[in-house]
Amino acid sequence: MRAGAALLAALVLAIGGAAGAGGGGKGYEVWTVDQSNTTGTASGGTLYVYDGASLERRGAAAVPERIDLGGATTALCLEETGTAPVRPHMLLFDAKRSHAVLSFVASGHVVFFDARTRAPLACIDVGLQAHAAVPAPDRSYVIVANQNGKLLQRISTDYGTNTFRLEAGAQLDLANGTTPSGALRQDPTLRPDNAPFCPLIDSTSRFAFVTLRGGGLFVVDATATPMRIVAEYDRETVHGNGCGGLEGGGRMYVNSGGGTAANMAEFDVYSFPLAAFSATPSSPNTPAPTLVVSLDGGMEADSHGAVLTKKGRHLWVADRLGNRIVVIETAKSRMVGEFTLAGALSDDPSPDLLDISPGGDLAFVSLRGALPLSGDPHASTGSTPGLGIIQVKQNGRTGVLRGIARIANVDGGGVDRADPHGLRVRLK
Repeated sequence: MRAGAALLAALVLAIGGAAGAGGGGKGYEVWTVDQSNTTGTASGGTLYVYDGASLERRGAAAVPERIDLGGATTALCLEETGTAPVRPHMLLFDAKRSHAVLSFVASGHVVFFDARTRAPLACIDVGLQAHAAVPAPDRSYVIVANQNGKLLQRISTDYGTNTFRLEAGAQLDLANGTTPSGALRQDPTLRPDNAPFCPLIDSTSRFAFVTLRGGGLFVVDATATPMRIVAEYDRETVHGNGCGGLEGGGRMYVNSGGGTAANMAEFDVYSFPLAAFSATPSSPNTPAPTLVVSLDGGMEADSHGAVLTKKGRHLWVADRLGNRIVVIETAKSRMVGEFTLAGALSDDPSPDLLDISPGGDLAFVSLRGALPLSGDPHASTGSTPGLGIIQVKQNGRTGVLRGIARIANVDGGGVDRADPHGLRVRLK
């Protein structure tokens, strides 16, 4: 189905998605996070930083810089919050890529790093869970999806002075209270499970699109105190578990996915007209989204991470369950093909989050492990945990898995517990 103008200029995660790093010829590095615990501890995790030139030259043999999150990061969190961070999940950079923001999904910690030195600067405990912490494009705040707390929270950010503060007055309770229409925010029929997944912030830094675990969606004025709902959607209109999106051509693109016990398989992409949103609340399910692509109907697919290829010609969406990349032609907003990542290098790669090199010739993907930690049971059970290196071909219409830089975390019993997840490209 046609969704209007070409998809995007810049991809926002979360969610699971990731933005292209810019023009060619620039030095870059690839960050990915193993969310399994530091060996011998009940917390921590490991950050791997690969030099882009080394990846291009040596491929899977590239040697990363390895940062044990059970060291200085855990020590800082213990000092500042009294508790240790567990399960580093989503990784994002601020707009200038001077700072990294890492959310710990099992413990509720959000840690800010100096991206150049890798030093942890601040640790904030938001409560039950921090599934994703998303920096606003204007660098003034970070939105936190407190998943099992069913809260949307805001951290004010001053990157120049390294000042980060959780704003208690900004918090939005997603499970209790009513929407602007008078409906229950969490309702057995309309929105049965309002755990937030991966917020997407528009380019004005005002509106946050908040995907929900049980289906439905809220568009929130993220600059209001407290934050407030300006648009509400039910689960029939927007399916659940969305973690991947982008803004482009005046529209916000949002996916839905599977990967939970109640909904293992799901693959949809929607678009919303940004000009139709304002601070004045709209009626339920308006403005209506356009369904760009849906691969439900019995197909075993689990949509998650996404990336735009060079010049934005094609949008790649990872299918964790099907071990493939689905390719959407952006000019016509239609699926034009797919390619598998399974083969000689891996029988079950389980692709998760994606990003792309500055020149657009290589894409990078986190490949899950045999013991996936985020979700139980989970569709993301892979046999080759690591950083996948994909050669982009035919201007992004297809690609080939060129190598896997393997990541391992073997415990005392000989079990490899590595489970890579968060991934981003950073310009130096």
